[in-house]
Amino acid sequence: MASTNTKIILGILAGASIGAIAAILFSPAKGSDTRQRIIDKTTDFGTSIKDCVVDLFKGAKKKANGESMASNTGMNLNTMG
Repeated sequence: MASTNTKIILGILAGASIGAIAAILFSPAKGSDTRQRIIDKTTDFGTSIKDCVVDLFKGAKKKANGESMASNTGMNLNTMG
């Protein structure tokens, strides 16, 4: 399950993308320019989502490896300072 921080980050990214697309659609520009700007923004959004998901999986993998190490050694890594 996604953490609260991940949900917040995804919500901010989605809101920013929706706002950017709305601003582009209401701007007085040629249709071809507007379409290109939308393509650019959605590509940026896709890249941001991909980066967020990669970071999420890396964090989950590190946490899983840390917990398995703790269970193998009998140590609780969460209480170590």
